[in-house]
Amino acid sequence: MKIATLDNPGWTIEIGLEETNLEGHEYNLDEINRSTQDWLRAWIAGQTFHAACGPGNLTEALTLFRTRATTIAS
Repeated sequence: MKIATLDNPGWTIEIGLEETNLEGHEYNLDEINRSTQDWLRAWIAGQTFHAACGPGNLTEALTLFRTRATTIAS
């Protein structure tokens, strides 16, 4: 898992899915644009979950991943 900052400002998240219940599952792009500081994009590329979000949306992005992971795994 990798969490890093963006310079616009914001956050990026990468979570490897290899050898998990999420490996091989499809994930449609989630995109939320409320304002220039309040936004979120989440997708899967290869075997990695990616998210990019505004400076106040890190918890929302991690919660989105957890919700999707829980839904797929059950």
